[in-house]
Amino acid sequence: MNPVNYLYLAALLFTIGASGVLIRRNAIIVFMCVELMLNACNLTLVTFSRMHGNLDGQVLAFFTMVVAAAEVVVGLAIIVALYRSRHSASVDDASLMKL
Repeated sequence: MNPVNYLYLAALLFTIGASGVLIRRNAIIVFMCVELMLNACNLTLVTFSRMHGNLDGQVLAFFTMVVAAAEVVVGLAIIVALYRSRHSASVDDASLMKL
């Protein structure tokens, strides 16, 4: 398969994720869209790494996946805390949690 097709797929995934972050109000959906954008960036890194014949992009994609896993833990904890205090997962209610 042509590597350009992978780049088109990554651009499509990133566009879907970015539009989901900008349009949706549910915190869980926004969180999943951010993860979709990170996976699109990982696909781009691996594609360019394969095109140029070195492993630097694949190693960077691996570290990005590790950071994304840590982000999932912290992000879901924040969403659960928001839901427990406000009984809603809306992004608009998150500003009410200020001290």
